[in-house]
Amino acid sequence: MDILNTLSRAISEATGRTFNADRNQHTGGGSINQAMKISDGHTSYFVKLNRPELFSMFEAESAGLQELAQSEFVIPEVICAGKNSQAAWLVLQNLKLGGGSPQSFSNAGETFAHMHQIRAVRFGWSMDNTIGSTPQINDWTTEWSEFWKKYRFGYQINLAEKNGYSRQLIDKASRLTEECQQFFTHNPFPSLMHGDLWSGNLSFDEKGRPAIYDPAVYYGDREADLAMTELFGGFNRSFYDAYNQTFPLDTGYPLRKRLYNLYHILNHMNLFGGGYEHQALSMTESLLAEL
Repeated sequence: MDILNTLSRAISEATGRTFNADRNQHTGGGSINQAMKISDGHTSYFVKLNRPELFSMFEAESAGLQELAQSEFVIPEVICAGKNSQAAWLVLQNLKLGGGSPQSFSNAGETFAHMHQIRAVRFGWSMDNTIGSTPQINDWTTEWSEFWKKYRFGYQINLAEKNGYSRQLIDKASRLTEECQQFFTHNPFPSLMHGDLWSGNLSFDEKGRPAIYDPAVYYGDREADLAMTELFGGFNRSFYDAYNQTFPLDTGYPLRKRLYNLYHILNHMNLFGGGYEHQALSMTESLLAEL
């Protein structure tokens, strides 16, 4: 398949302007999709490619980016998504991105807090999506504790059991699932969430404005979104100071942060293998000791 011709036709149809890609540059950074930038010498686009049977993942990402466009973040415009018998693709605006200053990170923290003030009536979202390549179920749910137990934490534990991880981890994590409502001493409302915001999914445009992408969108407890930013580092103090000044955190966040990040460690274990199993067990035991 000549992917450049296929993409050129799709982009031309979507934009109403003739586009003939004559160059492409493969980019790194993704473990799920193949990514590249294509250009006709005048206009450039960012493209993700995967197998055709994974097209629904691109549909959900496209919808997620459009959902996030309610916020003040710079969000790449969705140009088109499609598939044929050989590939699925998602074509996005090619943002010119770079690093940020301390002030840029402060602006990002404030913008993140404002985004979390966009709310829904219930927890969940209008469609399912993925966290990495793991299915993420988003059925609308009235109670946060029920949503978290069934569609987030419980889902990962069931997947871990299917993947053959240790009985010790499964049993202890299952107990934690049944008792996790004890951690929810606050009263969260359903906030618009990026869902997978680590440092690789935040950057800054040429004007220093914060941009986010690669979402796993749903409406949930905003603390779960903020916790993810702390899991792998990369966000400076000014980000968190600005966030907390704009939308102060509830008492008990440091403990809930550990519970929320265990979800991502379990997901990494299920995606990438047992190197995360010891960390997952250690975090589970630590949280059980808090009950």
